[in-house]
Amino acid sequence: MWRWKAYDLLFHLAPTTFKSFIQCPSQNVKILSQLHLSNPRDHFYFCRAFSSIPYAGAAYADEFDFGCRNFGPNSAETSREDDEETGKIPIKAYFLSTSIDLKGIQAEHARNIIPPTSRATNYIAFRFFGIPSKITETGRNENLGCPQYMVVFQYGSAVLFNIDNHEADSFLDIVRRHASGLLPEMRKDDYAVKEKPTLVEDMMGGPDYIVLKHLDTDGIRIIGSVLGQSIALDYFVSQVDGMVEEFADINRGMENTGTFTMNRKKLLQLVGKANSNIADVILKVGLFERSEIAWREAKYAQINEYLREEYEVAQRFGNLDFKLKFVEHNIHFLQEVLQNRRSDLLEWCVICLLSIENVISIYEIVWESTAGSL
Repeated sequence: MWRWKAYDLLFHLAPTTFKSFIQCPSQNVKILSQLHLSNPRDHFYFCRAFSSIPYAGAAYADEFDFGCRNFGPNSAETSREDDEETGKIPIKAYFLSTSIDLKGIQAEHARNIIPPTSRATNYIAFRFFGIPSKITETGRNENLGCPQYMVVFQYGSAVLFNIDNHEADSFLDIVRRHASGLLPEMRKDDYAVKEKPTLVEDMMGGPDYIVLKHLDTDGIRIIGSVLGQSIALDYFVSQVDGMVEEFADINRGMENTGTFTMNRKKLLQLVGKANSNIADVILKVGLFERSEIAWREAKYAQINEYLREEYEVAQRFGNLDFKLKFVEHNIHFLQEVLQNRRSDLLEWCVICLLSIENVISIYEIVWESTAGSL
């Protein structure tokens, strides 16, 4: 009896419900959109609730997808690559000058400065919420999305976080306005960091990226510091390589001719260049100075040590030091050759003076003897 009453009630309500669905489509679309579930299996459960008959569709729910899936032979590899790329924050390191005025750039973008957490004075970290040129033109931020970071170092490096290639020039223009000794060819390196809150350890290495539980401003400072030093080290290595090649040419010329034509001024310039390079690497770049942030917390020390090992900072400096010792050895040798040349010249001058003195003495003797006979 209750079953017949239920059927009768459903028979009377169905036309009304269908009529209201037709008259208010927008409202019903909204209701249906709220019922849209992210998991395809839930859709099948939702449909199944209206029937007491067993429904076999749930067994095939996992075969449906609301996205676009590639069923080709390389679908598994493509999915794996997409998973690796998901969540990556791009990092770009540039070395564009030999010196940057941090006070000037600090005054221009004071509102974007991230308050420092250490006593280091050779860099400044900035946070932006849009392309700087657009902010300057409009006078306000039109893009309040994901923050973008830039770490600028006094020795000429700039490291950009979460900034695309087409936006990088706008950020680098800020640095160029306060830079001196701009390089004719800017150096660049790419890296990435991936956030994974479920990571058990504090960090994990990957191919061309590092995985962190969370990327905070101190992590940005540590990563930016190592990448800035690495790209600067590339520049100084190239400078020393140029000197090594120049001395190699001199040595080949000496091998063929038995002499060399370099003047003393050119040699002194090479001496100054070699000394300034090693001084810049140790003092300005601070290659062996331990970060105060890394000293304070172990997780940042782990990141710092991993990146320094990943970029082979110590090994590359060892190679640079070896090349500089080769340059220094050649400089000492050529200095001795020039000194010997100068000594030979002085000896010849002394010989000439003595010869002139002897000629004058002989002339006086002959003159006196001739005058006495007269």
